[in-house]
Amino acid sequence: MHHAPSTAAPAPSLRARQHAATHREEPRARSATSVRFAAVGDLHVTKDSAGALRGFFAQASEAADVLLLCGDLTDYGTAEEAQVLADELAAVSVPIVAVLGNHDYESGTPQVVADALTHAGVRVLDGEACEIEGVGIAGAKGFAGGFGRGSLGAWGEPAIKQFVQEALNEAMKLESALAKLRTPQRIALLHYSPITGTVEGEPVEIYPFLGSSRLEEPLLRYPVDAVFHGHAHRGTLEGKTINGVPVFNVARPLLLRTRPQQPPFRLFELPRLAAQGEIAPAPQ
Repeated sequence: MHHAPSTAAPAPSLRARQHAATHREEPRARSATSVRFAAVGDLHVTKDSAGALRGFFAQASEAADVLLLCGDLTDYGTAEEAQVLADELAAVSVPIVAVLGNHDYESGTPQVVADALTHAGVRVLDGEACEIEGVGIAGAKGFAGGFGRGSLGAWGEPAIKQFVQEALNEAMKLESALAKLRTPQRIALLHYSPITGTVEGEPVEIYPFLGSSRLEEPLLRYPVDAVFHGHAHRGTLEGKTINGVPVFNVARPLLLRTRPQQPPFRLFELPRLAAQGEIAPAPQ
């Protein structure tokens, strides 16, 4: 596993820059005192979604300095769906950071989805980290396996051990990404939940398939300012890790159902810090 300390993500391709210059409007003025994040997951874009999300993305772009996408961005993980999503994201005028979800793996070609997004200028994280507006962002998909005493153990049949190993691998990806960050402010981006608090509301029987406490362990060793995930469409909007870090479930179906009068994304603000770690002064 690569453990280089760099937080730099690959620069967007020429095609991505040209795409942005041609299709994206100029972003609104940044706040001098805060960095605003708009987070949402579980868009489940299909081939018929063309034109359906541009207004939503433009609204999120206007409200925030960074757009965070928490997986299940497509419905079946096909190249056609990924291209529809990439085209819809043309309405976004701010940096975009994403992780994939289980639906993006459904067709067995998650790299096709990741490549389409990358070509559209999106930073897709899978155990990597990046820095935007002075805030470090660590991302991984995560995996299932259960919480606390209900966590599945690596005992018995090889298939069980393989399942648990996948959960461990995803937790290690998250830890590796967090370890690379050197910023005073950090955000973790996941698809699966690291805690039970934000899956409450779902049938108890499916809790083990909605996340894993193994994802919480890296967050205790490398504390962050906030965690965002999706996946639990009928879960709870907000919870906390053992050490008090806020965890936000930003699955779009959950946001639409529980906050029908608000746009279906979660806004989160962090103070904008100067290079010396001081809060940047407001303009005179």
